[in-house]
Amino acid sequence: MPEMTKTAADEAVAAAEAVPEQAEKARSLWGDAWRDLRRNPIFYISAVLILFLVVISIWPSIMTSTSPYACDVAKSAQGAAPGHPFGFDKQGCDVYARTVHGARASVTVGICTTLLAAVIGCLMGGLAGFFGGWWDSLLSRIGDIFFGIPILLGGIVFLSVVKGGSIFTVVLLMAVLGWPQIARIARGAVITAKQQDYVQAARALGASTPRMLLRHIAPNALAPVIVVATIALGTYISLEATLSFLGVGLKPPTVSWGIDISQAATQIRNAPHTLLYPAGALSLTVLAFIMLGDAVRDALDPKLR
Repeated sequence: MPEMTKTAADEAVAAAEAVPEQAEKARSLWGDAWRDLRRNPIFYISAVLILFLVVISIWPSIMTSTSPYACDVAKSAQGAAPGHPFGFDKQGCDVYARTVHGARASVTVGICTTLLAAVIGCLMGGLAGFFGGWWDSLLSRIGDIFFGIPILLGGIVFLSVVKGGSIFTVVLLMAVLGWPQIARIARGAVITAKQQDYVQAARALGASTPRMLLRHIAPNALAPVIVVATIALGTYISLEATLSFLGVGLKPPTVSWGIDISQAATQIRNAPHTLLYPAGALSLTVLAFIMLGDAVRDALDPKLR
């Protein structure tokens, strides 16, 4: 009897010690995603680039003390000079200063458009996927109407009749035309999530609709939305530059890479540096957000593990 009692006690102690180990092994989707991100060098590269862009967008003075509006026509299209490593553009403005200050407009448009499109898309797609029925049909058809309008073409048509392209106008237009893509992803994710056992159990226990949406469905349906939104952010930045290049997006005196590229296009043979630096900054920014989106997708998609 004493030996049996001792053996049972040892087994109980071993089982108690195993509980923390099992709890440590049990990870959530977000915990596993963060662990995978920390092991991905692409995540660190893109995160450092994006952090750098955000910092110079907020405080461009830490990179240059030259005003992007300080121009000297006598230095038109001249090359690099002491204190002006990127040379001067056609108007004699410092290309380095305009490249640094141009990050603010591009990053602001990209982030604000993504956030607004994500809010609208998650709201419309989430409601359509959760309630189904005629709600799904109505909201899905509304999304199809906007989805059928190409963002670039719609932007050209709409902004052509709007005087004075501001950041707010460009953000609002791109978000209104860009939310259907996120709405489709959100709708599918919500439909998948609401069929899970934990949602059915919450419904059986009498959980209210807002509680089920916010506590049980939304956290488990956000992963694909975050992936699409992160990749779309780079697309919105390039789209803003395209609209500004065509002369219908942001307008001077706003400093934008798209505006500088448009003005430098005619000088590409005589002064290629006026096009190289703003175009390179734009490409690097879009690449950074696409790389971040790929890293987040790899981390949040269990099928890729």
